[in-house]
Amino acid sequence: MTAHHPIAIVGAGLGGLTLARVLHVNGVEAAVFDLDAGPHARRQGGVLDIHEDSGQAALAAAGLMDPFQQIIHPGAEAMRVYDRHGFLHHEDSGEIGRPEVSRGDLRDLLLNSLPAGTVRWGAKAVAVRPLHGGRHEVTLADGTAFTTDLLVGADGAWSRVRPLVSAAAPVYSGLSFVEVRIEDARNRYPDSFDLLSPGLTFALDDGRGLLSHREPDGTLEVYAALRTPADWAGSIDFSAPDTVKKLLLERFDGWDARLRALIERADGELVPRPIHALPVGHRWDRVPGVTLLGDAAHLMSPFAGEGANLAMLDGAQLATALVAHPGEVEAALAAYEAALFPRSEQSAAQSAANLELCFAPDAPQGLLDMFAQLG
Repeated sequence: MTAHHPIAIVGAGLGGLTLARVLHVNGVEAAVFDLDAGPHARRQGGVLDIHEDSGQAALAAAGLMDPFQQIIHPGAEAMRVYDRHGFLHHEDSGEIGRPEVSRGDLRDLLLNSLPAGTVRWGAKAVAVRPLHGGRHEVTLADGTAFTTDLLVGADGAWSRVRPLVSAAAPVYSGLSFVEVRIEDARNRYPDSFDLLSPGLTFALDDGRGLLSHREPDGTLEVYAALRTPADWAGSIDFSAPDTVKKLLLERFDGWDARLRALIERADGELVPRPIHALPVGHRWDRVPGVTLLGDAAHLMSPFAGEGANLAMLDGAQLATALVAHPGEVEAALAAYEAALFPRSEQSAAQSAANLELCFAPDAPQGLLDMFAQLG
C-alpha cells in the first residue's frame, strides 16, 4: 500500500528543515525526504552570516534563537578586501546584526529540534506526478512511492519538484569556484592565517578572485573564483589535486605570493563549484498542491549573501501561512507566493549585480565604492 503524508517536504536543507520545525511548533507535522544516507553523510559547507530580517526572523519563528546564540562565531562578521598585489584596501569589524555560524552547526540545530523520524534519509526523489485534487505522487530511488496533499520542493538547484510549476532551469553565470581547504592553518601556516580576516576576505582582480573564511578550528576555506566557459570544470581531472593546483596557479600568475600560497598550501581534494542561477524574477502560476522554497525557487549566486537566509525565511513564512489558513492550502500557498516572488526577485537582482561588480575589469574598485556609499 502506498504511504500518504498530508505534507511532504523534499529536501532536508536549511529551508526544508525550517518549514518542518515551524510547522511542528504550531502542532502540524510534516514528513521530510532527503537523498543523503544520513545527517552527516557529506560536509555541509562553510560559514553563513545570518541576517536579522530573514534568517534570524525564521529562527525566532522556530523558537530557536537561544540555542542559535550558542553556535555564533565571535568576530566572524569582519571583512578585508585586497587587490591582486596583496594591498589591503578595506578592513572593518563587520555588520551589526549578521552573526556568522557554521552551516553544519545550524543544520544540526534544526535537525535536533524535530521529532525523531521526521526526516527520511536515503530517500531520493526520482519522479513526481500530479494526481487528482491537488495531490501528488513521489517515487523514490528504491522503487517505493508516497502520495501527499501538499508537496514542497526544497530540493535545491536541480529540483525534481520545480518542473511541476515551472519550465525554468538554472543557467551558468560565467563564474566558477574551486573550493580549497587548508587544515589547521593557524598552527601550520600562521602567515596565511593572519593574512585573512577573522570573517570574510576578498582578493579581487579582473575576472579572478580569492574569497576566503577562517573557520573556528583554524582551517581556512578558500574559493578560487574564475570567469570560465561552462565546460571548463568538466575538462579538468579534479581527482589529481596537484594538477588542479598548477592550472589554478597559472590563472593567478602575477598575484602576490601570499595570495598564491592559499592555493599552493591546499590540502586534499579541490572541488569545482560552477555558479548557476535561475532567471531574476523567476515565478510561476499557482499550481494546486505544490510549491517551492529556497534554491528550488530562486537559485542565485552567493554575492548577496541571501541564499540560506531566504531559504529559511521561505520555510518559516510558508509554515506561518499554512497555520494561518487551516484547511485552506491553496489560500495559504497563494499568500506565501505573493510575498516570495518580489522578495526573491530583489535579492536575485542584487546578487547578479554584485557578481559583475566583484569581477569587473577595475576590481576591487566597484566593491570599495559600494562600501563607501554604504558609509
